[in-house]
Amino acid sequence: MQPSTLQTVLIRLLVVLAVTVGIAAPASAQLFSTRAEQAVLLDANTGTVLFAKNADDQVPPASLAKLMTMEVVFHALKVGRLSMDDEFQVSENAWRTGGAVSGGSTMFAELGSSIRVEDLIQGVIVQSANDGCIIIAEGMAGSEGLFARLMNARAREIGLNNSIFMNSTGLPDPLQKVTMRDLAKLADHIRREYPEYYKYYSQPQFTWNKILQRNRNPLLTMDIGADGMKTGYTEESGYAIVGSINKDGRRLIAAMSGLPDQRARGEEARKLLEWGLRAFEPYQIFEKNEEIGNVRLYGGEQLTVPVTVKEDLSILLPITDRDNMKARIIYTGPIMAPVEEGQEIATLKVWIGDNLSQETPLYAAYSVGLGPIHRRALDALTELAFGWI
Repeated sequence: MQPSTLQTVLIRLLVVLAVTVGIAAPASAQLFSTRAEQAVLLDANTGTVLFAKNADDQVPPASLAKLMTMEVVFHALKVGRLSMDDEFQVSENAWRTGGAVSGGSTMFAELGSSIRVEDLIQGVIVQSANDGCIIIAEGMAGSEGLFARLMNARAREIGLNNSIFMNSTGLPDPLQKVTMRDLAKLADHIRREYPEYYKYYSQPQFTWNKILQRNRNPLLTMDIGADGMKTGYTEESGYAIVGSINKDGRRLIAAMSGLPDQRARGEEARKLLEWGLRAFEPYQIFEKNEEIGNVRLYGGEQLTVPVTVKEDLSILLPITDRDNMKARIIYTGPIMAPVEEGQEIATLKVWIGDNLSQETPLYAAYSVGLGPIHRRALDALTELAFGWI
C-alpha cells in the first residue's frame, strides 16, 4: 500500500532553540522594505534566504536571461565542447536583431566577421551585447530556438524549475519568464562552478570594434565589495538587477525586479545587500553527522530511522528578531523500507518569520532492512485504520 501524505515533524532543534533563542509562529511582517516588486537576498555561504518578496513571481527576464546564456557557454567550456579560441561568424540575423541597427545593447559586431568566444563572452557580460548572444547561440546550436532548448535543459539540471527561456538575449517573448529566486540560485551556481569565468562579471570595461563600453552594473562603482553580476530592463517589468558582493567573509546575492528607474535599481540593490551584511549573524545549529530527528518507516525492521546532515549546518539569524524562527523535518512518508545508510529521505526546512530561509537534505544515519511479515502486515493495518500521522 503506497503512502502519499506529507509528514511534517517538529525536530529537536525546536526544543534547543526554544530555550536559547525562542521559537514562535511565523510573523507576517517583513524585516526589510524595498521598492522592488520582486526581490530575494541569499547568503551563499549558508544557503540562507535572508529576504524574499514575491520571489517566485514569474516576470520577463530582460537582459538577466544572459546569465543563463553564459551558463550554457561556461558549461560547454568546462566539459571541453568549446574553447575560448573558437570563432563564430556574425550572421545577418545577429547583425540585424542584435547589432547597431537594432537600437539595443550591442558590441557592434561587423556583419560577416568572425569573433573569438572569449571576446563574445566579454561583449555579453560587460556590454550586455544582444548581437554577441545571438552569435553564440547560432554558433553553438545553429539557431536561437535550438539554443533556447539548451538553456532550458541546463536550467532544469541546476534546479531552476520556475523559469522558461525562449531566446539568448532576453528580448521580449510572451513565454519567457523567470523568478528572482531562480536567478539568485543561478548566480550562485555560476560563481561556484565557474570561478575562472566569473571574473568577467567584475570587468569594468571592454573595447570592441574600437568602441569602449563600461560595465552597466552600478554596484561595481560602490565600495561594498561587489564583483557581479547583471542588469536588465523591460517596459513590462521595469528595471532589474542581480548583484553579488563578497565582504568580511560573507557572500551575498541579491536579485530584484520591478524598480522604477536606473537610480532606484542601484540604490535599492545596495541597501538590500548592506542590510544583509549588518542585520544577521551566523548560528551553527547542527554538526556533521549529528542525528537531528527520526523519520517514520513502513515495513522496516524498526519503526523509525534517525536522520543526519552531511556537513556542519549553520544559519544566519536576524539580530533583532530571533524569536520568529521555526524548523521542521519534511518528508513524504512513511518511508518505504529498506533504507540504506546515507540515503536522502527528508528535508530540513527553516523559516524566519513567514520566509522559508533554508532547505537542507537529510540522510539516513544507518541502514534499516525489511521487517518480518507480521511487522509489514501491522504497518499496513495501521495505515488502513488511522493513516500516517
